[in-house]
Amino acid sequence: MAQPSRTLFIISDRTGITLENLVRTLMTQFDSYCCERMVLPFLDTPAKIDAALREIDAAAVEDGARPVVFSSLVDEGLRTRLKQANAQVFDIFDTYLPQLSQAIGVPHSGHIGLSHGIGDVGEYDRRVSAVNFALNFDDGSRFKGLGDADLILVGVSRCGKTPTCLYLAMQYAVMAANFPLTEDDFMFGRLPEPLRGHGERLFGLTISPDRLHRIREERRPGSDYASLAQCRREVSAAEGLFRSNAIPYLDSTAVSIEELSIEIMQRIGVERHY
Repeated sequence: MAQPSRTLFIISDRTGITLENLVRTLMTQFDSYCCERMVLPFLDTPAKIDAALREIDAAAVEDGARPVVFSSLVDEGLRTRLKQANAQVFDIFDTYLPQLSQAIGVPHSGHIGLSHGIGDVGEYDRRVSAVNFALNFDDGSRFKGLGDADLILVGVSRCGKTPTCLYLAMQYAVMAANFPLTEDDFMFGRLPEPLRGHGERLFGLTISPDRLHRIREERRPGSDYASLAQCRREVSAAEGLFRSNAIPYLDSTAVSIEELSIEIMQRIGVERHY
């Protein structure tokens, strides 16, 4: 018997980004089940919670099934009010805060929005600087100052270097640059001059030729650059350079940016900042 469709609500008194990521992870465990997701951020007053209750109750009637609600409301009064909904409510703070407070022997503060506010100004500034660094040193656009990088990603064009660098900068304040390998590098069989002397900071990304071909076809359809034969040559030559120069590398074909970033930091010993 088919399960009734139901609505999943993600409710937060701030952006809901952290909770949305958690819910997305949890829902991967229910492969064939999908539901409409509604994200309701910045619900920080009784009036806003009451409006959300009306929306949740309306969804219950329309779906013929109780919605599932995930909440990260900090205010205890608002959390109590939300529990009046005709829904199954999973409250993140009710689940963890009492036990965590007991475990460490410190009462929780009840502060709202610290996880995504500026909070520690120094840490925020480090993240901004790291993002600017990633943008300035994207795709080999600049050489001077490359020695300030915590990490230099190397690989063929369109293998995922730029998004990985930006994720590392935004999430962990890692000063990450990226440098493309070109036909000239493969012809001479050696690393580009600007990368020499930075061996301990180099990390390679590779990708399957088929996947690279599909990505490049979207960018420059029908070009030699996007041809499967060209993609095969470049990937093979890049991996040869990695091996001959003892550069650790990962295959980005079926790995998320998040997973790539964590493994790169672990392998190369880059310090994380939070």
